[in-house]
Amino acid sequence: MIASLNGRIISKSVGSCILEVSGVGFRLAMTTNALSRLPTEGDEVFVHTYLHVRGEELSLFGFESESEKEAFEKLITVSGVGPKAALAVLSSYTADALASAIGAGDVAVLTSVPGIGKKTAQRIILELADKFVSFAGDGARKGQPVAASEAVAEVADALLAMGFSADEAAVAVKGYDGDADSTRKLLRYALKRLGGAP
Repeated sequence: MIASLNGRIISKSVGSCILEVSGVGFRLAMTTNALSRLPTEGDEVFVHTYLHVRGEELSLFGFESESEKEAFEKLITVSGVGPKAALAVLSSYTADALASAIGAGDVAVLTSVPGIGKKTAQRIILELADKFVSFAGDGARKGQPVAASEAVAEVADALLAMGFSADEAAVAVKGYDGDADSTRKLLRYALKRLGGAP
């Protein structure tokens, strides 16, 4: 995988730039924030990159920092969030601001991003709440469930499908200390909490 590039900026446009490295021009899709911080055309720059492979299509994405790249990689693990949607999120919010929004369970912040609907926003919050703590300070959610992220994601989807809100689902899985790989046990635990049982 192409992890980074160091080269000369050939051109910049809306959503991307072309970077020349040893005579080869690479088109990098980038966030508006990263593009705005690039030096002028003709200058040398170092860019963190992520190569996205889908079928026969290869797409290269560029980032100004390791944290922005890491946030992008986490976002695209969420079902329904592709590279373009992840770039849109990071064009609207920095990795720190995104972590704070996810930690606070703020659906409204995420749905303000073009292309991110309520269901997708809820899924982002539920699946990434315990993965974004490293980016945020006091705004990060504390006391996340210790269950494996896959089990949490499956239970979150199930609870959303049952009509529970993202906040209710997040509270329901919090504090689980049973079998971290058992989706069934975690779901029973969550439903028991939502039913008001101690």
